[in-house]
Amino acid sequence: MHTVTGESSSPRTVGAFSVQGHPNPRSDRDLQSFALRVLPRFTEDPQEHQTQKETEVLDERWERKQRPPPLKLDLEHGKQDHRLSSDFSPGSSSESSQMRRKTEKPSRQGPDRPASKATGGQNGHANASMELRRKHPSLESDSSASQTARLMDRDDFSLNEKPPLTPSTPATDTSFFDLPRQDRRNFLLLVLLYFLQGIPMGLASGSVPFLLKPYLSYGQIGVFTLASYPYSLKLLWSPIVDAVWSPALGRRKSWILPIQTFSGLGMIYLGGRIKDMMVTAGANDGSGVWAFTGWWFFLVFLCATQDIAVDGWALTLISLPNLSYASTAQTVGLTAGHFLSYTVFLAFHTPDFANRWFRSTPSEVGVMTLGGYLTFWGWSYLIVTLGLAMLKREEKTKETDSIMEVYRSMIGILKLKNIQSIIIVHLIAKIGFQANDGVTNLKLIDKGFSHEDMALTVLIDFPFEISLGYYAGRWSTAYPAMHIWCWAFIGRLIAAVIAQAVVMVFPKDGVQTWYLLTVIASHIFSTFTNTVMFVAISAFHAKISDPLIGGTYMTLLATVSNLGGTFPRYFILKLVDYFTVATCHPPSTPPTDLKGALVNSTFSCALEAQKHVCLDGGGTCDISRDGYYVTNVLCVMIGVLTFWGYIRPAALKMQALPLRAWRLSDPDAK
Repeated sequence: MHTVTGESSSPRTVGAFSVQGHPNPRSDRDLQSFALRVLPRFTEDPQEHQTQKETEVLDERWERKQRPPPLKLDLEHGKQDHRLSSDFSPGSSSESSQMRRKTEKPSRQGPDRPASKATGGQNGHANASMELRRKHPSLESDSSASQTARLMDRDDFSLNEKPPLTPSTPATDTSFFDLPRQDRRNFLLLVLLYFLQGIPMGLASGSVPFLLKPYLSYGQIGVFTLASYPYSLKLLWSPIVDAVWSPALGRRKSWILPIQTFSGLGMIYLGGRIKDMMVTAGANDGSGVWAFTGWWFFLVFLCATQDIAVDGWALTLISLPNLSYASTAQTVGLTAGHFLSYTVFLAFHTPDFANRWFRSTPSEVGVMTLGGYLTFWGWSYLIVTLGLAMLKREEKTKETDSIMEVYRSMIGILKLKNIQSIIIVHLIAKIGFQANDGVTNLKLIDKGFSHEDMALTVLIDFPFEISLGYYAGRWSTAYPAMHIWCWAFIGRLIAAVIAQAVVMVFPKDGVQTWYLLTVIASHIFSTFTNTVMFVAISAFHAKISDPLIGGTYMTLLATVSNLGGTFPRYFILKLVDYFTVATCHPPSTPPTDLKGALVNSTFSCALEAQKHVCLDGGGTCDISRDGYYVTNVLCVMIGVLTFWGYIRPAALKMQALPLRAWRLSDPDAK
């Protein structure tokens, strides 16, 4: 136990300040070494709170050269209670400090209350509350001179302020209108930026697979799902985004502005060529799907890179007491963009829906086309980018990290045993829902559910998704995030079972009102549980992430979470084709309106291309075993076993950990 005090049996002093148990910090180098060893002790406690108003009061007192009252800090590290009260008087003479040491008695510490106490003289104007703080996390050892130099060279470095807040979320249910004005404005900006990211993602993961279904099998559509992998691999280049930037533009705008510009130009380019590219993708038994996937992979790569910068910016745009609203902004923005490109676009792209509700004269095309939609949002990207460059100024910082330093910080995060636990949870948690999320809607279309009814279903689901995302964010503020996540996990497994039952009872005489309402209710329940899980885990990520490492920490967690949802999708769609058994039977009487060669023998029609050959040749494709049912049952069983065997105990344990257990500087977290 070290004691920082104004007197000691063997004093080492600098002015009136002495350190018992530490080398004499006479030089700047010694002071740096002393600061790096002592400062981390007073910055890890999540229970220490400081409001912006208190900071302004302290600044005002300092400017008027008033003498604020002594500061006492109770900092708990486990069961220890450290007390610090300081009157720091650099102007005191050595003689006066010697006299004080003779008259004052050394402080005593009880065995159950170890304490650190610092007192100083009464002279000079610096009788201010002395605080030991660390402005930048040390990613190296405590003796790192480079980290200490960077700490003390920062313009805003001070020993006269309270310790910064440990990132946390409020314990009360805070409404959006109760937020400070600046937080509300920044919240809306984040919603807009996340919304733009959701536009191409909604197309890549929602609408485009539906449009490709008539040409490709489930396995070939699984190839196209690789286009969403950049969101699951962005951790590989996130340190570059975090370390390389222009001081003239700002740390985050240096990436957001050019990325949105390239995204807008890319969408305009695809908008003029998308129709021919889709025809080519389905030609030659789907051999062109790889080139088509490559274009979308590039577009999603741009969105994923922008997401890295926006995630890092979100941690500084929203004040610490309201940090959970960063995840709410992500949920509302991404959900709105995704479902606008999936639900709304799919509805207005469907000719039957447009002819029924918006036209008196039927047409073979919908109100929207994929090419026109891409072109519109490409220009919208460019307009928003111009406005962001001109109207929003980013707070400047002098922090500079080399790329290797950021990679070392990322590796350090990965070495934390708690991070390794949450990575395992993320990688296996979404297996139980993969068949429901990726195949159920496509299977309904196969069964005869019209595109018009599907568009109506997802369109009705849209306002529910937006509103539930907002309230789920508030729930994650009022209740433990991982508890909510676990309950939503169970609900999502139930939703997968309900979805399969809905597909199994598909009416043979066509879709009726009762069945349409059943599909809508099932869809809303499934998206509700999905949204609650996403918001809860995002709130937990925002709580445990260290904002001083920039976006690397948040990006690592989000990347692993995305990877858990994307990497199984390709294999799940392949399994659907693998388990499906279907036979094409030739017609007893050849039809007169054949679209292809007449079928005169039996063959397998499990794949989409084989099914088209069968139907175009007048044959009948009879499915004796539907691979969707088998795959969904396997997924749900895996989900149940992993949840009760590992996921739930691990999630509840992580929720109970203190915030310092997620920090690189805490030895118990490693």
